[in-house]
Amino acid sequence: MSVHPVVTEVTARIAARSAASRSAYLQRLTESHSEGPVRRDLACSNFAHGFAGITGGDKEALRALRRPNVAIVSAYNDMLSAHQPMDEYPAWIKDAARAVGGVAQFAGGVPAMCDGITQGRAGMELSLFSRDVIAMSTAVALSHDMFDSTLLLGVCDKIVPGLLIGALSFGHLPAILVPAGPMHSGLPNSEKARVRQLFAEGKASRENLLEAEAASYHSPGTCTFYGTANSNQLVVEVMGLHLPGASFVPPGTKLRRALTEEAARRAVEISRGEDYTPIGHVVDEKSVVNGVIALLATGGSTNHTMHLVAIASAAGIELGWDDFADLSAVVPLLTRVYPNGSADINHFQAAGGVGFLVGTLLDAGLLHADVRTVAGPGLDRYRQEPVLVEGVLTWRNGPGRSLDLDVLRPASEPFAADGGLRMLSGNLGRAVLKVSAVKPEHRVVEAPARVFTSQEAFSAAFQAGELEHDVVVVVRQQGPQANGMPELHKLIPALGVLMDRGFRVALVTDGRMSGASGKIPAAIQVTPEAAVGGPLARVRDGDVLRVDAETGTLEALVDPAVLADRDLVDFPPDAQAWTGTGRELFGALRRSVGPADRGASVFGPIAASHFAGRANQEVTR
Repeated sequence: MSVHPVVTEVTARIAARSAASRSAYLQRLTESHSEGPVRRDLACSNFAHGFAGITGGDKEALRALRRPNVAIVSAYNDMLSAHQPMDEYPAWIKDAARAVGGVAQFAGGVPAMCDGITQGRAGMELSLFSRDVIAMSTAVALSHDMFDSTLLLGVCDKIVPGLLIGALSFGHLPAILVPAGPMHSGLPNSEKARVRQLFAEGKASRENLLEAEAASYHSPGTCTFYGTANSNQLVVEVMGLHLPGASFVPPGTKLRRALTEEAARRAVEISRGEDYTPIGHVVDEKSVVNGVIALLATGGSTNHTMHLVAIASAAGIELGWDDFADLSAVVPLLTRVYPNGSADINHFQAAGGVGFLVGTLLDAGLLHADVRTVAGPGLDRYRQEPVLVEGVLTWRNGPGRSLDLDVLRPASEPFAADGGLRMLSGNLGRAVLKVSAVKPEHRVVEAPARVFTSQEAFSAAFQAGELEHDVVVVVRQQGPQANGMPELHKLIPALGVLMDRGFRVALVTDGRMSGASGKIPAAIQVTPEAAVGGPLARVRDGDVLRVDAETGTLEALVDPAVLADRDLVDFPPDAQAWTGTGRELFGALRRSVGPADRGASVFGPIAASHFAGRANQEVTR
């Protein structure tokens, strides 16, 4: 099957605009690569420090420069359910690497915070910045020049993108991502959402709410809804950075352990020689486009409209929101997983999982097959699924048809003809809207604005009965430079109540909503943000706003001269308010972070100076 012409065209234009930066990146990889272990060039004192803590045969192997050395970089902690299973991984990895003639060392840990715990609290304002801290922590771990390849242990939200960005700075090293898998299904997500909405209305107690939440998040493993964590796993597998079928095998199973051990063996194999597969060559223009298509075809997390841009940039590739928009127009929606359906990620896996998804997209010409992966050349390998046969790991062909058409469909019979994300633009800037869970009749909203600068102010107005009408809720000063761009999920239950009461409701914000925005049409990640003088800072209560996911527009229906003549409200934001819970330690990142449509990153020339210039252009246009 030939590749769809739009996929081909978008890939070609990404490559063209990235030619200079990608060439420079690849040249850096060439200069960093060595035919033998790079540690051979360390001075004796430096080298001795690198193996002083090892005992036995591994020490002699490293000292003699005989074996590949695999770096383990892990986000393990025992508080977060998604990362708790990784406690045992380093021991398994070391044994498996040793068995095939390699050595593995625990090179370093990276922080892993949970957006589920920090929702609505000050700690959430550190969440997006934690991605770049993780990238820097990964670089610190790999900076000792002791390693020939890398295993990246991580699962959730900012953690996988951070690990990838850091590893791509050492793009001459092969790297494999190693997940932990989802927890077993608990309370259905739809029931959890129902209880949350009842609590917002005052019809359920805190005890009722806690019981529902504890029944949903109940054991080690990743949360089972299709938010950023599970979007991470699916996207990076389709990009060829997991072993085939590794994403959604539950923790605590023999197959999960076998896949972890195989990742260690494979890291040794691809460290040098004919199988040498550096991550900087795996992540290329085609791989990035494959990741975007996987996201769109599954209605995945809106966070990846920033994370994939930042990951691509780390590999010298310039990915933009227009690329997402053009691909979304031709990529069908093939899954219904909560919040855009009642099933969870375990149901998706049982219906055919990533193997079926990759197969049907390849057959439809919607993925590039001719890519490099950690499993070898070509994406066809990712049609397969892992199994244990008499205790031995092997791969077999995945199902040729979906085993549940209510959850997973072939490209020839999609849930919708186009992808689950929309890019909006207009006189309020640019934004992202996730439509996969929004019913068609709710995708166009034109109503008076009610403006807030915090979730708490919105909640107070809701409780006071001030929002009992058609309304476009604007929550500004929530962008990267304002306060770190927190996720704003505390808004959703109340907005859902208003929608269920028959009002036309939408949300417009320069903050984030992640993969769980649900049934509310939410124009999020508005850029330029209000904190740099973006048009949101000129919106007033009562202005009629139009959020139109069908035409891709985001407009204030206000006379342009009147809008331009208005003062910028709450501009600049109060820097003194951003203290406590460690926020003051991140002030330098807040001042230098770039715009959402360029990855909301603190790295490179696309950060603050670019952002400020663009905002000024928008405001004065």
